[in-house]
This record gives sequence, structure tokens and C-alpha cells, in this order.
Amino acid sequence: MLKKQLKKINAWLHLWLGLSSGIVVVILGITGCILVFEQEIKSITSSWLHVEKPASGDYLPPSVLYQAVKKALPGKEIHSVWYHGAERTAHFSLDSDSMVYVNPYTAAIMAMVDHEDFFHFIDEGHRHLWLPDHIGKPIIGWATFIFFLLLITGLILWWPKNLKRANMNKSFKIKWSARWKRVNYDLHNVLGFYTLLLALLMAITGLIMSFSWFNKGVYWLTGGNTQPVQQRPREEVLEASKTPMLENVDKVWRMVQDDIALYHRNEIIVSFPEDETKPIYACTDMINGHWRDLYFKQTDRTFTNSTRPALKDLSFADKVRKMNYTLHVGAFAGMFSKSIYFLASLICASLPITGFYIWWGKRKKSKRKTRSVPAS
Repeated sequence: MLKKQLKKINAWLHLWLGLSSGIVVVILGITGCILVFEQEIKSITSSWLHVEKPASGDYLPPSVLYQAVKKALPGKEIHSVWYHGAERTAHFSLDSDSMVYVNPYTAAIMAMVDHEDFFHFIDEGHRHLWLPDHIGKPIIGWATFIFFLLLITGLILWWPKNLKRANMNKSFKIKWSARWKRVNYDLHNVLGFYTLLLALLMAITGLIMSFSWFNKGVYWLTGGNTQPVQQRPREEVLEASKTPMLENVDKVWRMVQDDIALYHRNEIIVSFPEDETKPIYACTDMINGHWRDLYFKQTDRTFTNSTRPALKDLSFADKVRKMNYTLHVGAFAGMFSKSIYFLASLICASLPITGFYIWWGKRKKSKRKTRSVPAS
């Protein structure tokens, strides 16, 4: 009797949690699908991302590219440059809505592109539903939490009553020859099961980004005690360098390439600080969706307190936290994992739709039964 009551409660929760979060889950799934292959699509459709590598094959240093952009766009504050690798343009982030793409071998300006493109629009929807941050982000966070609960209640509903062959086939196979209602039920039930682990991973990593309490909980569960309090780079008080900022940036850029980078040495981001007292930021080891952030003093180019160890030197809990983004977007195994994430995200987007159709069909059926009962 108790078991039956618990099943009813579970089914009730699955229904109403699904109805309350369905639209948001559909948006998250579809936008997630599109964002999985953002870089690959841009590489094909954006000609300005590619340049011909000269015989020498040597990049110009950041200072030379900086001066070229400064000359083309006087008065604009330049924040950073990102070298994307061989035969790729470098792009500058400015104090504007546009990004400037530069040939890293010649310093020629290749293109100025609006930052708010199609993929930026899709990303805004995925992060906060095209609403102001303080409204959209909590909605996304709690809808993701509800989706996490739906996956658990859904697994309980899916679980076969017994191990008879008919029940097993119903749980693991889609009966394509059946009527549409049965096919729709199987699409919800069977595909939901096959994507369960990836859907849970996407939900958990999304919750880590949404809620600090969830982030701390996962950190503790993976063996971390308390998360280290990391000083913000802008809060660090540093001695002013007597060497010009651009010269310091060039030296840091070369040092990271030659002595620090472990992967893709020619792919690096480096910042241009406001003055000689601010740290220089560099990003390296960008591989499969994770990276290493470095902060340097301009005086002697040693690390500041904000710099974190390399991935290989982190504890397990810190590695899990560091790899949260790549686990969320599916970049950890290149195109193979991205393709699987694309399909899983598409299925996640379909679950509220197939689930709603199941509920709507049952609702119509119960109404017909009510009408057919003769009056006493």
C-alpha cells in the first residue's frame, strides 16, 4: 500500500514539475544544441577567421598588433588579444560592441565584427532567457534544478515492474510500428533513459554554475574541504613597473609560449593592463574546453597570488571544479563528445514536448470517460 502511494506521489511530482519547467527546458535544450558547434560553424562561415601562414611563420608580438589596432581605432580602450593558432587571425577585445580581427603575421586589420551576433543571442537565451540577469539567471537555475529532480522521478517511473521480456522491450526499445501515441510514449520513456547519465551531468554542471551552495556541496562531495578564497586580480596592490606596459606584455607573451604552456603553445590570450601597477593576464593550455589562467607582476613577471596551479597539479576536487565547463559543453573528447552532447541536448529539449503530449492524451481520455457516464 505504501509503495503504491509513493509511486502515485512520484508520478504526481513528475507531471507537475515537468509542466512547470517544460518551456525553459525546451529553450535550454535547443540553445545548448546550437552552442555545442558554435566554433565549428563560425570557422566555416566566417572567412576573416583564416589567414595564410607566411614562409617565416612567426607571429608579430602583441605590442605591434596593439599599435596597429590603436592606429585604426584611436580613442578605443584595448583590453586583450587572443592568438588563435596557425593560419588563424588574432582577435582584439575592445571597449566597444565590436571585436577586431588582425592578421598576426602582418598586423593588417582583417575585419571588425559585432560582438552581438547570432551565437551571442543564443547564448543570452541559454544563460538568462533574454531577460535581465537578476531575473533570467534564477529562472534558469531553478528550472535546471527541477529538471534534475525530473530525471530522478523519471527513472523511478521508467523502472520495469519485473524482468519479463515484454517489460524489458517496452523499457529499452521504441515500437516504431505502433500508433503515434505509443511511439510518442516510447520517445519520452526510452530516449529519456538512454540520455539519463549525460542529462544528469549537464544538469549538475549547470547547477554548479548557477548556485554557490550547490557548487560548494559538489566540491565537498569530491573531497574538497573548503574552497580557497581567491583574491581578485584587480584587488591586488602591486609595485609599479619602470618598464613600459607594452614591453612587459611582450615579455610575458614570449615567456608563456616558451616556458609555461604545455598544450597549443601558439594559442594564447594576453591582456593590456590600464597602467604599470596592474597585473598582466595570460590564458594558455586551452584544450578541450579547459584552460589555465595566469596573472603576472609587471615588475619581475612572477606570478601574483591570483594565479592557480596547472590542471595536473590540482587536487581531485579542484580538477572537477576546473573541468566543470568542459563537462557541461561536452568538449572533453573533441568532435566525438560534442556530437553525443548535441544529440543528448536535442533529446532533452524533446522530453517536455513528448511528456506534455502524454499528459494531454490522458486528460482528453479522462474527459471522454466522464462524459460517457450516464446520468443517474
